[in-house]
Amino acid sequence: MNFTGKAAVVTGGGNGIGRAVCLAFAAHGAKVLVVDRDGDAAVAVAAEIGGQALACAADVTRADDVAAYVARALDAFGRIDCFHNNAGIEGRVGPIVDYAEADFDAVMAVNVKGVFLGLKHVLPVMIRQGAGAVVNTASTAGLVGTAKMPAYVASKHAVLGLTKSAAGEVGPLGIRVNAVCPGPIDTRMIRDLERQISPNRPESVEQAYTAGIPLRRYGTVEEVANVVLFLCSDLAGNVTGAQYVIDGGRTAAPAGVSQTMQG
Repeated sequence: MNFTGKAAVVTGGGNGIGRAVCLAFAAHGAKVLVVDRDGDAAVAVAAEIGGQALACAADVTRADDVAAYVARALDAFGRIDCFHNNAGIEGRVGPIVDYAEADFDAVMAVNVKGVFLGLKHVLPVMIRQGAGAVVNTASTAGLVGTAKMPAYVASKHAVLGLTKSAAGEVGPLGIRVNAVCPGPIDTRMIRDLERQISPNRPESVEQAYTAGIPLRRYGTVEEVANVVLFLCSDLAGNVTGAQYVIDGGRTAAPAGVSQTMQG
């Protein structure tokens, strides 16, 4: 887990999981480019890290912006060793029949096109280097369906497809591509979903979610960051095309089933 002398790029690095990953990379010696659509948030995280971090404002749905953050990393660091392709949005909660086309397009643009463009522009750098590690942020919503979240679920299934396709393409060139699949994590995103689902009693959503998690709690951003760094490290040298679930057992052994088995 020693990233001294290595360079990492993290999209969506201004808050939540992305911020935690930026801080973790820096704590383990990496130089970090914090990329976020909210330039002020990116600057704040880079300032929190200190001299080994830079900030870059970019909209991951725009090819020119993606090319620009890749160029910024190369100008500053000369290479990209680790890429956390993380930027994503939750979108609106609602049934498919009432889901606005514009809302669907917005989620797919960030969560799918943004991941695609990141791969498209970062992988050539890693191919020239003959080495590199990519971690895409998917979700447990990429493994199972969730009612009234059609765009988010579809987008995260697509991220897993892109991960596996890319892993097969660039594995022979010395590059690994994996995905993390967080479940409910204590971030702004899950709090927004709670408010959308139950505006008057958002705390009831957390109660319902955690009742179905064997560990009985939301995960933390630091726990996700630990897995991202592992997948980027030499410790995961034979891991590619994989999806690592970080959900307290929610998809593997729902708590209700566990309780039934225990009598």
